[in-house]
Amino acid sequence: MTPADVSVIICTHSDARWQYLGQAVRSVQGQDLVPREIIVVVDHNPALRDRIQREFPNVRAVENREPRGASGAKNTGVAVAVGKFVAFLDDDAVADPDWLERLMQGLNRAEVLGVGGMTKPLWPDRRPRWFPREFDWVVGCTHRGTPGTGAPVRNLIACNMIVRREVFEAFGGFRDGIGPNAGRALGCEETEFCIRVNQRSPRKIWLQQLEAKVYHQVPATRTTWRYFMRRCYGEGISKALIADLVGTRAGLASERQYVARTLPLGVLRGMSDLLLRFDLGGLGRATAIVLGLTATTFGYVKGRLLSANLANPANVFGTRPPQKTAGSWIRFAASLTTNKHARKRS
Repeated sequence: MTPADVSVIICTHSDARWQYLGQAVRSVQGQDLVPREIIVVVDHNPALRDRIQREFPNVRAVENREPRGASGAKNTGVAVAVGKFVAFLDDDAVADPDWLERLMQGLNRAEVLGVGGMTKPLWPDRRPRWFPREFDWVVGCTHRGTPGTGAPVRNLIACNMIVRREVFEAFGGFRDGIGPNAGRALGCEETEFCIRVNQRSPRKIWLQQLEAKVYHQVPATRTTWRYFMRRCYGEGISKALIADLVGTRAGLASERQYVARTLPLGVLRGMSDLLLRFDLGGLGRATAIVLGLTATTFGYVKGRLLSANLANPANVFGTRPPQKTAGSWIRFAASLTTNKHARKRS
């Protein structure tokens, strides 16, 4: 087959995910629509890069040339990619054989900047009874209430999307400091990127193509209440950061409908399962929605207070951060959501 003009980028950082990485790479190699190249970006781990190059000779392994983290790794991949289109897949995700083909279908329209698909969770055993589908974003997956196929969306999900390369050339890449890093609960690097691009090209759209499916591994450590609450709190911090960078209206456009419609329906659904089906899991799901929203809101409020006080030498957190800039905001917000064990290791 003639390869499609697509560079697929997979970012990784640890040997602990080796088995998952192999599955991800093989799922891309088995695509019905063959990509032009597969690029694996290794986040500051030369030994892992060498191992990838040895064991996957048809894959291009490169080291992250930017600061540690998901944003820098993605930007490095884009910088070395040669394809007209750039697709992203997580190192712990597996793509359906028609994944790329489905994503490319959405790019037939000239006004489409990029296309995102559906990401479904692969639970270690089964979905915890208390874990609501409305919060599948906690484990990096498509949540209940997401717009359907063909619908324009505010932003795509980084582990399952394709973007025209010219978009990066015109508007830059992912902002440094936003997005996952070791021990850190921040996210939303793709949200800030998509909003920033759309603000500068309002007649263009990001498109949803839910038939383009990938399956995301969920380790047991992410099925606990502790992780759920910490991730929700980190999301609140991230949303405050995004609102500070792109404006509250744009930064919270999708969240307003999610909070006003999706979450109340989720609570009603959980209580209905409890009362009509005698499903105690329904009570757990309704409770998780309320607690998750509370934790996210608390993180957002704390983040907004942080933003308002960055110029104050003694802010409400008893810290003396530098003057209010995007970079200082990002670094200080990251420090609030870093796992205490990760801080000890560093």
